[in-house]
Amino acid sequence: MGNTFLTGGRYDMERSSSTERFQPLTSISSGDGLEVTPDLYCLTIQIVNVVFYGHAGESNDWVLIDAGMPKSADAIREAAEDRFGKNNPPKAIILTHGHFDHIGGLIDLLEVWHVPVYAHPLEIPYLTGRKDYPKPDMSVEGGMVAKLSFIFPHEGIDLGHNVHPLANDHMVPFMPEWKWIHTPGHTEGHISLFRANDHAMIVGDAFVTVRQDALYKVITQEKEVSGPPRYLTTDWENSEQSVEILQALDPHVAITGHGQPAEGRWLKEKLTELAANFRKTAVPDYGKFVEDDH
Repeated sequence: MGNTFLTGGRYDMERSSSTERFQPLTSISSGDGLEVTPDLYCLTIQIVNVVFYGHAGESNDWVLIDAGMPKSADAIREAAEDRFGKNNPPKAIILTHGHFDHIGGLIDLLEVWHVPVYAHPLEIPYLTGRKDYPKPDMSVEGGMVAKLSFIFPHEGIDLGHNVHPLANDHMVPFMPEWKWIHTPGHTEGHISLFRANDHAMIVGDAFVTVRQDALYKVITQEKEVSGPPRYLTTDWENSEQSVEILQALDPHVAITGHGQPAEGRWLKEKLTELAANFRKTAVPDYGKFVEDDH
């Protein structure tokens, strides 16, 4: 598969700045990996999680879900080699969405792993250089990370023909028994992944298990079920509906884009509370994407 996102042998820096600008934020969990189920491994890179799907072992096929912070490709490759062996690239990379902290290592990974990337059709324009995300809302109600969000890249990247839309049948490539669910709000093409036989869920930023706008909580990874990161969420009505959809599926274990994986009774209770009180607890009181009558 050719590197169609290359221009004259070099990346278009304007289109790849979301993968080029290192971000200084980190947490106490950075570098930690956790086997959540026998075939789901969660790796924390700075303030975001990536997920490896597949049983550990050199001969096993596997899939990467999301691609971490800018400049994180080496950490992802090293963890993949530890779990799946050297010279064993994933079958594919699945993106929950295309924000900078979920595609940061992607271009560098694709220079080594010539594998297909899949995303929701509505996310494709941000991954083929046709659209940029709205700038982060540093005016939104929230903590210090919200105020610092102006430093976060918002530009789309251009993966060319390396990126493909997920199929309408909701099957996830190379992940048997999993279905993708459209969970918009944080972005218009945001997806979550769900496996019915054990109610396992990978939710990206549809909801998270840390208050992502609060610097102290991001650094310490204080655990709580929270709505999507406020400074990058553009549609709160759809965000609420997405949380309701996910809560109704009764997840038994959930890996979120930010914060620690959650499971069991704690997850059920906290996610039910979030769905019931979303407008009170998740939607900010003010911000450029907040409706006056929320």
